[in-house]
Amino acid sequence: MTTTTTPTATGTAAEAVGTAHTRVEGVAKVTGAARYAGEVPHPGLAHGWLVLSTVARGRIRAVRSEPVLAMPGVLAVLHHENAPRLNAGYTNAFGVPDPIVQVFQRDRVPYSGWPVALVVAETPEQAREAAEALVVEYDEEPHDVEFAAGLPGVYTAESAPAGTKGDLEAELAASAVVVDAEYSTPEEHHSPMEPHAALARWDGGRLEVIDSNQGSRFVADELAKLFSLDPESVRVRSEHVGGGFGSKGTRPHSVAAAMAATVLHRPVRVVMTRRQMFSLVGYRSPTAQRVRLGADTDGRLRAVEHRAESLTSTVHEFVERSAEYGRAMYGSDAHHSVSRVVRLDVPTPSWMRAPGEAPGSFALESAVDELAEKCGLDPIELRLRNEPDVGPVSGLPFSSRNLAGCFEEGARRFGWADRDPSPGVRREGRWLLGTGTAAATFPMLSAPSTAAVTAEPDGTFTVRITASDIGTGARTALTLIAADALETAPERIRMRIADSDFGPAMIAGGSMGTRSWAWAIRVAAAGLRERLVLGGGIPPEGITARSDTSRAVGALPPMERHTFGAQFAEVAVDVTSGEVRVRRMLGIFAAGRIVNPLTARGQFVGGMVWGLSMALHEEAVRDRATGGHVGADLAGYHFAAHADVPQIEADWVDDPDPDDPVGIKGIGEIGVVGAAAAIANAVWHATGVRHRHLPIRPDRVLLAGAAAAGDAGA
Repeated sequence: MTTTTTPTATGTAAEAVGTAHTRVEGVAKVTGAARYAGEVPHPGLAHGWLVLSTVARGRIRAVRSEPVLAMPGVLAVLHHENAPRLNAGYTNAFGVPDPIVQVFQRDRVPYSGWPVALVVAETPEQAREAAEALVVEYDEEPHDVEFAAGLPGVYTAESAPAGTKGDLEAELAASAVVVDAEYSTPEEHHSPMEPHAALARWDGGRLEVIDSNQGSRFVADELAKLFSLDPESVRVRSEHVGGGFGSKGTRPHSVAAAMAATVLHRPVRVVMTRRQMFSLVGYRSPTAQRVRLGADTDGRLRAVEHRAESLTSTVHEFVERSAEYGRAMYGSDAHHSVSRVVRLDVPTPSWMRAPGEAPGSFALESAVDELAEKCGLDPIELRLRNEPDVGPVSGLPFSSRNLAGCFEEGARRFGWADRDPSPGVRREGRWLLGTGTAAATFPMLSAPSTAAVTAEPDGTFTVRITASDIGTGARTALTLIAADALETAPERIRMRIADSDFGPAMIAGGSMGTRSWAWAIRVAAAGLRERLVLGGGIPPEGITARSDTSRAVGALPPMERHTFGAQFAEVAVDVTSGEVRVRRMLGIFAAGRIVNPLTARGQFVGGMVWGLSMALHEEAVRDRATGGHVGADLAGYHFAAHADVPQIEADWVDDPDPDDPVGIKGIGEIGVVGAAAAIANAVWHATGVRHRHLPIRPDRVLLAGAAAAGDAGA
C-alpha cells in the first residue's frame, strides 16, 4: 500500500544554512540521555583492562597469569602467547603496518606503555584489581627517549618531501635584513574529555562494535583487515563522542575488546584510563625548528627557510610536518622547507588538532614578527606586503584568499591602530602589557563520501551518512545542509550518522569532514528531488537516493585551497612572579560558507583556547631513566582551565569561492593556528624579551628577564 503524501518545503535555504541553530542532540546530552561508548549497557557484558609495559625497551620473558586467573571474577588473561592471531600482512589506511593495533602478537616491547596483556573479568573493578596484580617479567635493554635538535639518525621521510624554490643561500646573502632563530615546542597530548572505549560482541557471525572514534567506517575496515574478515561482516557505531582532536582512530582498546569477545563468546568492553591514553592514542611530537628569513629594507621577503625536526617511534613512522606551514603563506624569491624526523624508544606520535600547522605557525609567525621589528615595520603591514598572488611554492592559483580582509577587520575591532609599537612601555602596577598578532592558515581538503537520503511517507526526510560528531556540532550542521538542499525545514530532517553500515565517508579529521559530507548529502538530495518531481505517492519504505562523490572529488582542478585567519592577543606579564595572563583574544577568519554560526564560533573559540594552552601551559615531560611520563594525568599535565581563559571573540569575513562545488571550508583546526605565536609576540611587546620556546612558563619569563637585564647592564 502506498500513501499519497509528498514532502513539500516548509522553509527556505536561507532559513537553514547561515542561521544560528542549537544542537539537535543538545537536550539528550544535557539530560544524560545520550549514551557514550563506555556507558551503553548490554546483557552479559564482561570488562577488559589493559596492562601496559613498565620498561621502555626489551622483551617479555614471562606473563605470570596463573595467580590472576584464580582471582574473583577473572575470566581470561590475553597476551602474546595465547591471544588470537591477527593478519600478519595487515597495513593501515596509509598502506603501512601499524604494530600498535596488532596487539599481543609478539614479545617485543618498543616503548614504555606498550600493551602487553588484557585482563577480562565480570566487573571493571575486578578487572582492574587483577590487572594491577599481574606480574610481567622483562629482559630489559638500554633505551633512548631524549629528543633534541640535530640528533644522529635524523632523516627526511618519503612521506614529507622538502619544498624548494629559487637559490636560498644567494637570496639570503643579498638580503639587507636577516632573521635566523631557533624555536621549540614540547610534547603535547589530546586529552579529550571522554576516554577511549569500545564494546565488542559477535552477533550471528558478525562483529558488532560500539566505539568512541572519529570515523566508524574507517575503524570497521581496519578491524576487518586485522581479523581477516569480510568488510561487510563488521559493523562499528559511534553515536556520541566526547572529543577526539585526532586521537580517536583505530586504537588498541577496540582490537583488544574484539579479541576478548572472540575468545569468551560474550560481549566485552575495554575502557582506557587517562594514564593509559598518554601512551596508547598518539600525541603531538616535540619539535625543534630553525627559521631563516631574508628581506629588503622595505620588508619584502627574498628568502624563507624553515627546517623542523620531530620524533617518531621505532615501530611506526609519523612526521609532524611543521615546516610545511609557510608553503602557502608568504611570497619570496627563494623558499626551502623540510620536516625531518628521528626514531626514539617512544610511542608513535599522531594527528593532533592542526598537525604541523600548530607548531609550525608558532615558529614562522614569531620569526615574521622578529623581521618586522628589525625592519621597523608594523607586523601587519609586513605580512600584507608579502601577500602572494599564487602559491609561493606550488605556483598554483588560490581558490580564494582573504587574509588581508581578516587583518583589516581584526585590526579595526582589536584597536590595533592605537598600539604603541615600542615594547615594554605599557604598565599597570606590577603588570607589563602588550599586544601581538599572527596569521593563520590550514588546508581545505575534500575526500570521497557516500550518503543516502530518503523521503518518508510522513513528509519527513532521513539522511544516512557515516559522519562523526566529535563535539563539533556536525550533526546539526549536516541537518541544516540537508534542509537547504531539500528546501525544507530543519525540523523535518532526521539525521542518522556514525554507523559503518551507511557506507564509506570521510572521517572527522583534517578539517574536511563537514565539507566532504555536505557534498555527498547535497548530491543525494538533488537526486531525490529529481525523483520526487515525477510525482506519485511515497511507499511505506520511502524513496531513497544515494550518492558517491569519488569521481567529483577526483575531478577537482589542482589549486591552493585554504582557510585563512588573523589572530590577536593582549597579555599582562607579572614582573615579580613571571606569570603571563592573556587578557583578551580576537580571531577573524576567512572560512568560506559558514553553515551554523553558533557552533562555528564555538569551534573557532575552542581552537583559540587550545592555542592559549599551547603558549602558556601544555608540556609533557618524559623521564629519561624510565622512558615513561612524569605526571601522566590531568594533574601533572596542565592545560588551560576556566580561570586561564579570558574574553575571546571569533568572527569571520566574506570568503566567497564561486567555482567551488561546496563553498564550505574547514574550521575545526584553524583556530589553533597562529594563536600561540600571537601570544608570544604579545609577550615580547609587553617585556621586550623574545620567547622562542614553549610553553612560556613563569620561570622562563624570570630567567629571560634577568638575562636581558644583565645584557643591558653590561
